[in-house]
Parts: sequence; C-alpha cells; structure tokens
Amino acid sequence: MTADGKVVRKATVAGAIGSFVEWYDYGIYGLLATYLAINIMGGADTGALFLTNVGFLVSFIARPFGSVICGYLGDRMGRKTLLAALLILISIATACIGLIPSHEVIGVAAPILLIALRVLQGFSAGGEVAGAMAFVGEYAHNATRNFSMSFIAVGSFLALMFGSAFSAVLITTLGDETMEAWAWRIPFLFAAPLGYIGFYIRRRMEETPHFEALRERKSVARNPLKAVFTSKRTMLAIVLTIFLPALNGPGYYLLFAYMPTYLKTSLGEGHNFTMLQALMVTACSLVAIIISIPLMARLSDRIGRKKILAVSAVATAVVAYPAFAMITTGQIGLAIIATIVMAIAFSGHAAVIHTVLTEMFPTTVRYSAYSIGFSLSTIIFGGSAPLVMTAIINATGSSMVPAFAAIITAGITLVALIFVKETRGTALRDE
Repeated sequence: MTADGKVVRKATVAGAIGSFVEWYDYGIYGLLATYLAINIMGGADTGALFLTNVGFLVSFIARPFGSVICGYLGDRMGRKTLLAALLILISIATACIGLIPSHEVIGVAAPILLIALRVLQGFSAGGEVAGAMAFVGEYAHNATRNFSMSFIAVGSFLALMFGSAFSAVLITTLGDETMEAWAWRIPFLFAAPLGYIGFYIRRRMEETPHFEALRERKSVARNPLKAVFTSKRTMLAIVLTIFLPALNGPGYYLLFAYMPTYLKTSLGEGHNFTMLQALMVTACSLVAIIISIPLMARLSDRIGRKKILAVSAVATAVVAYPAFAMITTGQIGLAIIATIVMAIAFSGHAAVIHTVLTEMFPTTVRYSAYSIGFSLSTIIFGGSAPLVMTAIINATGSSMVPAFAAIITAGITLVALIFVKETRGTALRDE
C-alpha cells in the first residue's frame, strides 16, 4: 500500500501545483481588495471596502457546502478526479471576476455578480484543502509524511507571493491609476491558463494507494456522511479540527491575504503604505515562510507534531504585539522585519497543522470529516477576519487589533493541543 519514492514525489508535485493554482485564485481577492472596492462596489470609502470584505466572508460561508458535497464524493468515488474538477471550477470563477463590468456600467449587478462568483470560489476551496492533503498524505511514507505534505502549504504561500509580485509588477509598470481603471483585471484573468495547467497535471495522477486498497477490499463507505455523524470518535476529532487550527485564521489571512489592505488603509493618516509598498512587505514575509515551512515539517517528522505546534503558537503570541507595534510606525523597514519575524513564528503551525488533521481520520471518511471540521474553523477564525478587523479598527481607532487576534487564537490552539495525540511516524488508519 506504500508507493515508491518516485510516485510519492510526483504526487507531492501534483498536490503542490494544484494548491498553487487554487490559492492563487483564492488569494488575489484579498491582495486586490481595494481595487475591487473602487470598481465593483462603487468607491474607495469605508463602506465600499466593508462590502468588499463581505465578499471575502461570503466565500467562507460557502466553504462548508463545498466541504460536505466534495467530502462525500471524495470518500465515495476517490480523490483524483474530484480535485481536478475543483481546479477548473475555481479558475473559471476567478477569471469571470476579471470580466465583471464596473459598478458605473451595470450598477448593483456588479457586486451581486462578485458575490456569486465568490460563492463558487468558496465552494471549490471548501473541497480543496482536505482533498489535496489527503491525496498527498495517502501517498507519502509514514516517516516523512509531514515533509511531503508541507509542499502543499508551500504551494499556497507561493501562490500568494506570485500574486503579490505579479500585482506589484503591474502597479510599477502601469501605474496605480491604470490599475484602478482596468489593469486590476489582469491577475484574475490569468487564472484561466493556470487552471488548465493544474487540471492537466492532476488528471495524470493515479488514485491514492490507501483509497485503492479500500476499493479492493470493498470497504469504501456507502454513505461517508452517515459514517461521520454516527461515530463518536470521528465527531470528537471534528471538534478538535475546528479549534486546533484557530491560529491558522489570523496567521494565514491576516498576515498574508489581508495584510496589503491593512497596510494601505488601517494604519492612520501619515502611516498608511502605498499599495506597492504593502505588496513588497507581504512578499518579504512570504519568502520567509516558504523557506521555513519545509524545515519545520522535517523537524516535525523527527521530534513530533505537538512540539512544533506548541512552540509555533507560543512564538506567534509572544511576537504579535511588538511586531504590529513596529508595523504601525509606517516605516517600511520595520514593517518588513516585523512581518518576517511573524512569518517564521507562524511557519511551524502552517507546516504541521494539516498533517495532524489528516492523521486524525481514517481513509473511509478522511475527506468528509476533515473538510467539515476545517471549513467550520475557517469561518470562525479566518473568513470573518478582514471584516471583523476592519470594523473593530474603525470603531476603536486602534491598528493593533490584529495582534490581539493572533494572541487569542494562539491560546485556543494551545488549549486544543492538550487533547491531541502524537501521530509522528504512525501509519494512516484506513477504517
């Protein structure tokens, strides 16, 4: 049931490239939120930005529906074909965002179309995370599973870095006025060729050894959702899957996807960065976490998952306040240092969390149960982050709100970690 090294590497590459495409499509919304507010929501004021962040939240509300439906199909029919189809879905939805006429042309229909397309993106993303992780995890060797799976996380951060760099190049070459006028559409339209590449690569892979073994034994769950909700052990694991990744919300969405908007709009007059500067700061932190994730994953395969998750949560909580204090000075050098430090602190969580969640569930319901729990977690701790952060910052006048979010969620992760069993080096359960 264990694949050879070459096949594992192919599965890892397929998972990472698919993750890159999926999260490029999903992430550029946050990177280009201010341009969407101007063109689709009708202005650059606080109200328009609020509505744009509602679009961010809506996609997360759609994720559980994707999780339930895709989880059921993935556990019933297999991982490979479904994951390829999800790439096509999100790429089409993302490209269509780039084709929406402006608010000036079609009025309220523009934000309605944007919200509808964000629902499709959220549906796809809801089915992607657990499916991609299960796909690579079910190929990987027990002793190096975290290292293999970590490249899916690397793919997602590479996607954000590529989106940041692509946007920065466009702003530099075309200018901010041109970006506001029409060039903001280019990164969204670029999703179409990226999606085809990811689809082609995923379609060429075979089904995972663990799922094929279930098929051979005729042990595939007839109704995975019924199996999930009638198993006390699985339901308890889903509860952990909601709270254990609490830090992932502020870590991923505030530090990276939302950070450019935060730097451009939330630091106060005289301290806000230009969009180009904001993207540069974000790109530096992305380089740091991309380098750190495989190192942390390799260390997890040697010393254990729980130690890395605990150290990362404590480190993030400790550095969050001073780091955001440095960011709010409005000095780009200090902001770069602060975001790099936070990225390194968070990298242990980013590297390990999805491997732990994959190892919690048996192959029969892994896709379904993991998807449901993690999607609920992202709604609570991630999807509402930009909307809630913007609202609280506007109400209090404090730019330090994200720091407190990081500290609180790090504490939730630490408490949940108490109830997690160490899974380093163990074989995946099939039933």
